[in-house]
Amino acid sequence: MFKIFMQGGAGYMTILTVLLVAIFFAAWKAPRWIKEIGEFALVFGLMTPMFPLYQFFTALQEVAADRNDITGLFDLISPGVLFAGKVIMIPVIYGMMIYLVSLVLRIVKKPRL
Repeated sequence: MFKIFMQGGAGYMTILTVLLVAIFFAAWKAPRWIKEIGEFALVFGLMTPMFPLYQFFTALQEVAADRNDITGLFDLISPGVLFAGKVIMIPVIYGMMIYLVSLVLRIVKKPRL
């Protein structure tokens, strides 16, 4: 589990874990905040792969500029390198799971009629 945590990026995963703890704390002290914290975790999780993808496309652009050949550029990128990038999806999945927890807690904490 720690290996997956570190592969997802220690900074991103730590922030998402803090948000998960905040959801449980909010369920106990401030139930109205569960929704906002869960939505923030979802958006943050969806935003995390954008930074590595930006760096990846910037590097591709630099390589293409050096080669002056955009068509042969994809011959340089092996599928193994592309599929190794699947680790950027770990924070996305974690953020979605935190949002799911917030939904469940909101249903459980919903006032009864």
